[in-house]
Amino acid sequence: MAEVVLNGVSKAFGDETALDNVNMTVPDGSFVVLLGPTGAGKTTTLRMVSGLDKPDAGHVSIGGRDMAGLTPAQRDVAMVFQQYSLYPHLTVRQNLEFPLKSPILRTRQSVIDQKVGEVAEILQISHKLGNKATALSGGEMQRVSIGRALVRNPSVYLMDEPLSSLDAKLRSDLRIELKNIQANSGATLLYVTHDQIEAMTIATHVGVLDNGRLVQFGTPREIYENPVSVYAASRLGQPRINVVPADLFGGAPQAAETIGLRPEHIVQGEGEDSMVKRVEHLGDQTRLHLAFKNHDLITVTDAHTELSEGDIVKIRPEKPYYFDASGARVA
Repeated sequence: MAEVVLNGVSKAFGDETALDNVNMTVPDGSFVVLLGPTGAGKTTTLRMVSGLDKPDAGHVSIGGRDMAGLTPAQRDVAMVFQQYSLYPHLTVRQNLEFPLKSPILRTRQSVIDQKVGEVAEILQISHKLGNKATALSGGEMQRVSIGRALVRNPSVYLMDEPLSSLDAKLRSDLRIELKNIQANSGATLLYVTHDQIEAMTIATHVGVLDNGRLVQFGTPREIYENPVSVYAASRLGQPRINVVPADLFGGAPQAAETIGLRPEHIVQGEGEDSMVKRVEHLGDQTRLHLAFKNHDLITVTDAHTELSEGDIVKIRPEKPYYFDASGARVA
């Protein structure tokens, strides 16, 4: 069992509040992604769980056991940093073997060889096992860094934007592999990323952080379809949600200040006139940039649309979200 619980966790660095009374339960065997801009508290949350930093208030438990006073080594977690954190004088094989040769694990050499071989194949670095870490490209070094965590079988994996330095093709491949590894091993994984696609495709749960506060926690679909605020709504979805004055289409609730519309929730062919400002053909779909009553809107349409700049399109809202002046959702 590796359920991770943060109970009232707060952390400040000088006058800066990094985490503000965070309460979050990471279910056993889940793949949880933390989303938010730089400074939201994502990495600090990982450091609280790993034991690299201590909370000023509150506590962290893993598997029902309070982690207070326990070192990172005693917590049975494996962390992948945004930086590569490799031993430059060792070969790739030696870097991958290093965690397994810990006196705590006492892994047999035959098992070490098997695990290193399996992980190297998954990460497409089998042909680099004899190379020194200093002879690798940045993307290769990051793959080795990920491999150092994967060769172990910890209770919890902690990953801080591990795919950010990789090219698009490899990032897509490893995203699938990480999800498969996590699902097959049953391990709990807490993962930080700025990539909305990663969050939507690999997460079982998403935690949205804003200035050290956890503003929403749920499945990607729950947060996408039922955001609690403008901020939460803007964390998921590409293109981003359209946010315009609540009375732009009429019929808004009294407390509403703004209306939020996902691009797919702008119905075309009926309603009021808008003008096409730009057409973006993306292969499987087309994005329309519209001008509507002096406001810009983005919607999606058929991949083979014949619409062009200057055309007039009738639109109306469907499934709108309303938000008050503070950005909170209005029922």
